[in-house]
Amino acid sequence: MNPVCFWRSSIRLSIFSSLSMIRIIEREEKIDKRMLDRQKQTGFIPPGRPKKWKNKLFAVLEQTVANRIEASQSDTRELDKMWLVRHLELTRKYVLEDLLVMKNLMAQCFPPHYNIFKKFQNLYHQALVARVEELATEDLEANEIVSLLTWVLNTYQSEDMMGHPDLAPEVDVKTLEPLLSNDVANMLLTKYMTTLTSNIIGWLRKALETDKKDWKKEQEPEADQDGYHQTTLPAIVFQMFEQNLQVAAQISDDLKLKVLTLCLQQMNSFLSRYKEEVMLYKDDHLKDRQHPQFYIQYMVAVVNNCQTFKESLNSLKRKYTKFEEEMEEDHYANQPTIEGTLDIIAKDGCVYLLDEVFLDLEPHLQELMTRKWLAGSNAVDIICVTIEDYFNDFAKIKRPHSKEITIEAHRRVVVEYIRTMMQRRITFRGLDERREGAERVLKDAEQFRFLFKKLSAGFTEDTDLLCDAIPALAEVLKLTDPSLLCLEVSTLVNKFPDFREEHITALLAMRGDASREMKQTVIETLCQNQAHAGPNLKPIFKDISAQNLTLSKLVK
Repeated sequence: MNPVCFWRSSIRLSIFSSLSMIRIIEREEKIDKRMLDRQKQTGFIPPGRPKKWKNKLFAVLEQTVANRIEASQSDTRELDKMWLVRHLELTRKYVLEDLLVMKNLMAQCFPPHYNIFKKFQNLYHQALVARVEELATEDLEANEIVSLLTWVLNTYQSEDMMGHPDLAPEVDVKTLEPLLSNDVANMLLTKYMTTLTSNIIGWLRKALETDKKDWKKEQEPEADQDGYHQTTLPAIVFQMFEQNLQVAAQISDDLKLKVLTLCLQQMNSFLSRYKEEVMLYKDDHLKDRQHPQFYIQYMVAVVNNCQTFKESLNSLKRKYTKFEEEMEEDHYANQPTIEGTLDIIAKDGCVYLLDEVFLDLEPHLQELMTRKWLAGSNAVDIICVTIEDYFNDFAKIKRPHSKEITIEAHRRVVVEYIRTMMQRRITFRGLDERREGAERVLKDAEQFRFLFKKLSAGFTEDTDLLCDAIPALAEVLKLTDPSLLCLEVSTLVNKFPDFREEHITALLAMRGDASREMKQTVIETLCQNQAHAGPNLKPIFKDISAQNLTLSKLVK
């Protein structure tokens, strides 16, 4: 019986059988050598010589190793979605076991010049290279590419395989050749990134569609542990990003950064769609303000989601990059920043919420600066109650947007109130009526001051300028001596640089007692005391029109 056949059944032969086989092979190798030497002298060699059993031994070893690797694949994708993971794990197990057996048991059976362990290791390496390249040419799915690359780049050299302590020092992982060429590895990475891009786009689209359906639910959105309204969208999106980054980090830092860059790119595109959908949600609601029932609460959740997105994004960057410059900024440097887009969406959401408030306030704003208002209308009482009622829902908005919407609500109330004063709805008929009107304006201003002081409790924003705007105009109305108008106008212009000619025109028209000469003097005073707004000054009068009426026209 050919002794090489002993290797066909198993690598784990008994030491005694192996010793006998090696002795026979060595004996036959010596006979082969003698026969070849004799052939050189006589030209004759016996039939069947040389037998080359040593070469056959290694040939059979090579085939046995290849069969061993191939046999570790027990299933296909059709039968088992985890087929590749199982195949790679069995391969790892078989290779490690066989190398340990060869080193600890079999190597001593072979003469040193066979260098059998090194040859056996090389046979396994060649078999693995062939198998890995074969797998790389298959139509692998994204998760399978990850499994293969993780195994090739990490598992192969880890302590669970070639880096196992019991294989040292014969196996040095630093000297191991790669299982995949750079070209093949890059091909797989490119395919993976292409597939992942498509998957992320699909996942984000599906997540947004699910969120949109929630906006129309007949129940309030869920709340976080602090009671702030939210939807599950940020959690779903960043859980998906986190999972893919964890996978990429297992392969290489370079792939991790590429996947992070991809996530940020797709986040930018996603937020553009999110912004559009929020606007469409608002537009659809305005067609019938009774629906959806919890429009306010879900718009609050949208604003809060922006803050959650920001926090999650920063957490992701801190976790997966050492320095922000590691990011591949070139891929999205020309795109709007994600933080900037989120700020815009949150600001839009706050505007939509305040638009809802002011739609309800409109009929009551129309009552201001009318005879009905002067006679004791409760319009401002209703305005304050309505705002406070809405802010019971707005209290579920997270900072900093809760602060921003409060300040903006205050600004809009002041602007809308002043706008009614600029529309010449009423002209006072005498000193008493002017005094009564001015006192009513001061009373209204005090109600607004009290309301927003209450709503902004805990905020450090200075709103004195807003609070002082309406009373400053009341002082112009309240003056009993028209000759002091110039002084009062100078004070107004210095405090509110965006206060223009058309505004004082409207106030003088409201007073109803300014002479032609006084109006001309006021023009000159206004021109001489034009102040420049500081960089931090937020204009109040800039967007308030006074129906294009100017003093220069009035005095002609």
